[in-house]
Amino acid sequence: MAVTKKIKPGYKATAKKEKQAKQNLGKKFYHAPVKRGAEALSQPKKAKNTREKLKNKTEATAGAGNARELAKVIQWFPGHMTKALREIQASLKMVDLVLELCDARIPVSSRNPKVKEIVEDKPYITVMNKCSLSDPAINAKYKEMLSADGHKVIFTDCMTGQGIDEIIPAIRAQLKEKLERYENKGMKKVPRVMIIGVTNCGKSTLINRLYGSKKAKSENRPGVTRIQQWVTVEDKVDLLDTPGVLWPKFDEEEVGLNLAFTGAIRDEILDIESIAVLLTSKLMEKYPSLMFNRYKITRQDVEDKLPHEIFEAIGKKRGLLISGGEVDYPRTARMLLDEFRDGKIGRITLD
Repeated sequence: MAVTKKIKPGYKATAKKEKQAKQNLGKKFYHAPVKRGAEALSQPKKAKNTREKLKNKTEATAGAGNARELAKVIQWFPGHMTKALREIQASLKMVDLVLELCDARIPVSSRNPKVKEIVEDKPYITVMNKCSLSDPAINAKYKEMLSADGHKVIFTDCMTGQGIDEIIPAIRAQLKEKLERYENKGMKKVPRVMIIGVTNCGKSTLINRLYGSKKAKSENRPGVTRIQQWVTVEDKVDLLDTPGVLWPKFDEEEVGLNLAFTGAIRDEILDIESIAVLLTSKLMEKYPSLMFNRYKITRQDVEDKLPHEIFEAIGKKRGLLISGGEVDYPRTARMLLDEFRDGKIGRITLD
């Protein structure tokens, strides 16, 4: 019997699928308004081709106009998140401790500003996941800063296993007095721990790593876990996996953009090309040498260039072209986002 091998669709197929999804949802390309002094915001002239569209989207980036407007689009709080937040708050009485899971690539942007309000009086440990993808020097800086008041912070990576062995001992250390009280009464108490965090930060993957199998549903895209589920790890701890939750309003536009760059917000609701161009701008500002090395571009290629022009240069270097030698913008955008999220550009921290 012949076995059909599943082949992961390439950038072109993925880009085509995303474009079709946008059309089905009635979504149009976003065009950034341009500020002119104290005058009202006005829309740019209608673009004739894809290159002009992308230029119109990003020409205001230097003044943060495009980033600001795109961040407004990112503001979202779907109904299932409202429900998930209510369920998390209702389940708190059943747990002894909370694991706050964040993305080490955005250690500030991935922390819910209302975490202390959410966990109420429960002890909690902060876990910075995906640390093999983040800048090690900045990892050390944030670990020192977050631990300054005695708060426990663990840097982990579910792919390499880094830091995973620290989690259960840290949980038991935090609950030492409570567990000792149960032992003195002759009772065996298994700590019950809830894991909370933004979408796509690796909650289910972390549980699977601790458990040793795919007990919790996990995929590399946001919003997979929609219900709470309990998992017992070697009779040492009961873990409660919860759906990823964002917060209703991002106080700073950079927070929303960083969440979009790392995949915490579904790509289907975003203009991927604008997101990729803004990511290009940020990476060129923070990690130019990594960009030069990965995409074989030079300082001459990017000198005095706008973000969309650098984005085009990357597409040309990769040979992502369509008829007429024009850059294939959807494929270039998907390639850039995938390579950043997979750590192929290098170890990067955006905050």
